[in-house]
Amino acid sequence: MIRTKLLSLYLLAFLVAFSACNPREAKQTSIELSSPEKKVKVDFYLTAEGAPGYVASFNSKIVVDSSQLGFILDSIPSLEKGFEILSSTLTTVDTTWEQPWGEEHFIRDNHNELKIELIESQGEKRRMNIVFRAFDYGLGFRYEFPEQDKLANFKIMDELTEFNLADNDSAWWIPAYQGNRYEFIPHKDAVSDLKFVHTPLTIEGNGYYLSIHEAALVDFASMVIQGEGNNKLKCDLVPWKNGVRTYVTQSNRVTPWRTIQLAETPGDLITSYLILNLNEPNKIGDVSWIKPGKYVGVWWEMHLNIGTWHQGPKHAANTANTKRYIDFAARHGFDGVLVEGWNYGWDGNWANGGTKFNFTKPYPDYDIDYLSKYGKEKGVYIIGHHE
Repeated sequence: MIRTKLLSLYLLAFLVAFSACNPREAKQTSIELSSPEKKVKVDFYLTAEGAPGYVASFNSKIVVDSSQLGFILDSIPSLEKGFEILSSTLTTVDTTWEQPWGEEHFIRDNHNELKIELIESQGEKRRMNIVFRAFDYGLGFRYEFPEQDKLANFKIMDELTEFNLADNDSAWWIPAYQGNRYEFIPHKDAVSDLKFVHTPLTIEGNGYYLSIHEAALVDFASMVIQGEGNNKLKCDLVPWKNGVRTYVTQSNRVTPWRTIQLAETPGDLITSYLILNLNEPNKIGDVSWIKPGKYVGVWWEMHLNIGTWHQGPKHAANTANTKRYIDFAARHGFDGVLVEGWNYGWDGNWANGGTKFNFTKPYPDYDIDYLSKYGKEKGVYIIGHHE
């Protein structure tokens, strides 16, 4: 997968002084970035104290209001204010790349990028870059830490990135830092009611839909969204046991992309390729030996308490139920059926290691030989889940 820049425009930094009102303090300088068709706009700014922030608009409507950027570091001064703009670079990209597999064979990557190089106006003159990419269906931004003696290896204790919504809209969410992790049933509540939630976090606004997530998550803590009351949302990095969020070394000098997908309908969020375009290109090389497939399966009904993993009258992984899933998969073009709870070991407190699994012995009500043969006849393979 090769991406080639078709057009690059390099601009000297331009600073536009203005006196717009910020809830925290007056903005001092601002640089604007628009998507190719100007559907999405980002205003990067520095406050009078040199604190970086941004505002994002969609179809001329502000959707993310004044939001802070920066970091709290361990044992050394933080990267949150005292900056000035050293330079800025604007780049336009319009390329098409080949996807190894997926719904679309060829993906268009059309965005405008703004790279802002910041430097501390006093003190150690440390540098930090912030890169924005504006697509017509959203935006992404990330931080870069140029190699420098005063900021070699360091520990991040908190990321200050905010996503302060313009309105108190409705949010579709599942809780973070909980036992079930990603396997909760989504809730719908006002943004002001959120505490700690997983991404992607989907917002239903007035005439638009918004989803906050991340891309190119490599050698960095994953992001949770923390609600701080009203419409204020903040990045919360999942910590190590000692409280450090991320160790930045000479080998990982960029953060993941913070992504904000924007759409007029919820379906357009599903078909958005913003995150794919922000992920790194395929590094595997030849992928012809990989055979991707879509599957349905016997597992979610246990989370809904319709069935159980363990044996009994509601045991879900039985022959008749699995056969029903195979028929459904064959009828609707799914390649496989995944089955949880088919083998011995799910009785008792298995979630806390209280039982011993047998990965070859099925429960009496699960006819593994029959179902394997039946699935093969239907062109559907069985995926035996092993906990």
